[in-house]
Amino acid sequence: MRKGTLIGRVAAAAVALTAVLGVAPASTAATSDTPPAGENCWATHYGYIPPGAYTASGELFDNNADTAATSLSRDPQLPFGTRVKVTNVANNASLVVRVNDRGTFAWTPSVPKCLDLTDGAYARLGGVLNPDSGHIVVKEEIVP
Repeated sequence: MRKGTLIGRVAAAAVALTAVLGVAPASTAATSDTPPAGENCWATHYGYIPPGAYTASGELFDNNADTAATSLSRDPQLPFGTRVKVTNVANNASLVVRVNDRGTFAWTPSVPKCLDLTDGAYARLGGVLNPDSGHIVVKEEIVP
């Protein structure tokens, strides 16, 4: 192939690619660390926390309270004090928890974890603590 023909084909391909990328919508691939609004996600529970432990907000940890941790990587962060209605999709049980802690977990498409609940809240939603079932599938809704 002649050098001029090759350069012409490469240039034409570059122009075509630029045109396609220019009109293509922004990627919606799951690169975010935030559960998509309205999507189901996983809620887990803390498990054993030693007496006298504090949450990231500075509160004394109460494993029976209706409180939860959200991911440090969540963007945007849920501020401490945010109230979240959590509904177990398996049994429709719901309750409102208050965010008072942060966790090191992250939401991913393969592990869509959104909340870490106290053992009390997890059990009230129908989660099995012993033996530990791992997670329950929930919907979350920010409430005023």
